[in-house]
Amino acid sequence: MEKEIFSEHFRALLEFSAIINSSLEIEEIRKRACKAIIALVNCEAASLLLFDKESEELYFDVALGEKAHKVKTIRLKLGQGIAGWVAQKKQAVIINDVQNDPRFFRGGDEKSGFTTKTMICLPVMIKEKLLGVIQAINKKNGFFNEYDLELLKALSSQVAVAIENARLYDELKQTFYEIVFALADTIEKRDPYTAGHTKRVMDYSVAIAIEMGLGKEEIEKLKLAAILHDIGKIGIRDSILLKTERLTDEEYKIIQNHAIYGAEILQHVRQLKDIIPGVKYHHEKFDGSGYPERLKAQEIPLIARIIAVADTFDAMTTDRPYRKGMSIEAAIQELKNNAGTQFDSEVVEAFLKALNKMR
Repeated sequence: MEKEIFSEHFRALLEFSAIINSSLEIEEIRKRACKAIIALVNCEAASLLLFDKESEELYFDVALGEKAHKVKTIRLKLGQGIAGWVAQKKQAVIINDVQNDPRFFRGGDEKSGFTTKTMICLPVMIKEKLLGVIQAINKKNGFFNEYDLELLKALSSQVAVAIENARLYDELKQTFYEIVFALADTIEKRDPYTAGHTKRVMDYSVAIAIEMGLGKEEIEKLKLAAILHDIGKIGIRDSILLKTERLTDEEYKIIQNHAIYGAEILQHVRQLKDIIPGVKYHHEKFDGSGYPERLKAQEIPLIARIIAVADTFDAMTTDRPYRKGMSIEAAIQELKNNAGTQFDSEVVEAFLKALNKMR
């Protein structure tokens, strides 16, 4: 019987390890880890406290179980409470009478209304580095034992690897975004009148995407495309890009090339290939009168149709050397007037809903 239970738990550990390590999203990893703790040791609730190195505090970033949404607001100093003691000493404990343990921090129970009776608490570490603490709370049948602790130690090792991988991924992602913003900033530095344009277009585009129910991956691509939508302007000479009067027809044709230049620049970065349509086609018009390829309606990628609305709205409401920016109300009316001709009506509708929430 014991052998069967061990085999069952071993299979469960392998399964949970695979699930936990199948994501690089730290929030998802944390939630999966807590679900695994509850299932492995048959407890009422579980929590994962992460270690904030800068403040030297633990915080309940994820807690599953009754009233867990309140528990996750708590922060503990090293040495404070059972979790703080475990983090400071870097050793695990089994406590089957929590209420009478002098280390117990009652603030958690007071804030959540949850009564902690029994607990296993152990550090989550990798290469002697503290990442956090996991807790299994209130064994459903009887008390926690050494076998439960061994199961959680095995799980903790997998959680540590997953968290570290996710953090490294987040650092790389952040660095990537900083480089992308730096590229976009080269354009804004050339033209002081476009200061802040990139971020506003990105914010508007993401808001539209959320309103339209796009998935996380699509929003990520849209965000990058919005940041880099004008990168091709680096190939436009200053005498045209910085001209304070209205452009001549010939100059306007030259500046239209920035959409093509942007696509050509991004072709050299394999990771950015999926955002090229947003950069190349954000000046196409729904009725087919735009550039560079006079695409129309659904021929224009959605990513480009979204950026077109966000970009145009910001351009209309921004002061330029040769004209003062429109009021928000006037720009909204302009979008409505051109919905179905210059712009995708569905995108305009989504933008107006999003804008109303942002104001």
